[in-house]
Amino acid sequence: MEFNVKKLASDAGVFFSRAMQFTEEKLGQAEKTELDAHFENLLARADCTKNWTEKILRQTEVLLQPNPSARVEEFLYEKLDRKVPSRVTNGELLAQYMTEAANDFGPGTPYGKTLIKVGETQRRLGAAEREFIRSASINFLTPLRNFLEGDWRTISKERRILQNRRLDLDACKARLKKAKAAEAKAALWNDEVEKAEHELRLTQTEFDRQAEVTRLLLEGISSTHVNHLRCLHEFVESQTNYYAQCYQFMLDLQKQLGRFSGTFVGNAESASPAAATSPPAVAAATLPAVPTIPVVPTIVGVPNTVAEGVLNPNEVKPPASGTRRARVLYDYEAADSTELALLADEMITVYSLPGMDPDWLIGERGNQKGKVPVTYLELLS
Repeated sequence: MEFNVKKLASDAGVFFSRAMQFTEEKLGQAEKTELDAHFENLLARADCTKNWTEKILRQTEVLLQPNPSARVEEFLYEKLDRKVPSRVTNGELLAQYMTEAANDFGPGTPYGKTLIKVGETQRRLGAAEREFIRSASINFLTPLRNFLEGDWRTISKERRILQNRRLDLDACKARLKKAKAAEAKAALWNDEVEKAEHELRLTQTEFDRQAEVTRLLLEGISSTHVNHLRCLHEFVESQTNYYAQCYQFMLDLQKQLGRFSGTFVGNAESASPAAATSPPAVAAATLPAVPTIPVVPTIVGVPNTVAEGVLNPNEVKPPASGTRRARVLYDYEAADSTELALLADEMITVYSLPGMDPDWLIGERGNQKGKVPVTYLELLS
């Protein structure tokens, strides 16, 4: 009990001494030990890194999850160390509504068929968005958050200790200065000066040791920048893959809708006599234009149907070299007899032919063959 009382009294005395030193420095009544310019630059660089990391982290979270209520919910689950429940993306929810609407309107009607096609694409977009969010969270947000909650807290703690060591050092310097002034007036014995000098040497040693520890931590900010740079590259790669998938999904949907345009125009003409006065091209123009495959001259050894962009699987012969194995990333429904339907994770053989659209390859599975989209495949060496 007596030991605890003495310790509390000692801690209170140290706190009071530091508070007095800090106040006198602010009022310009006490000298302050200044850190060297290099150390000050390290401190400023660390503060800048912390501030911008916080802003980038928060805005990336907004980008990945625009709903503030959902972000708060995810934050609470994370702090409680519980798994965040799976949340349906907006694209997946839209796909669900479109599919249900198609079943009500009739999946065999032009509108119902189109709703199903668009809904399937929205489902793929939602799944791609989910994967992008997962990848960005692991490869980009987590390292930034780990820095703020780990390294930065350690740096802040050591900086506070260094600040206290500096206040103690300057307080000792002030006491020694007063002791020497009193000694000159014969008001103190010589041992008081020696005691003040001894305290100053001890506090100077502690200050120097703490300054070195803090300096090493601050210099580690350079390694933090290197790590965050690598994470930034991974974030950009994930975002690039996500937008490339979205583009390919929409391009495939556009091509499929383009094949339906003649049916839609015909139905519109039969349903409304007044609409028959409008040329069919006007109705068809409401759909986005589909890029056409350029017509190339006849190539030796390649059927004309391939060179003209129209594939007849029975006429295609695999090249002597250049075939590769590929793993299917996503399910793909063949739009017509020239395409090959795909199942996720299956292995197929692929190759290209002169004059083909670069976004497509010829795929073979046993005795089945047809065109397959490149973005649905992982080409293996």
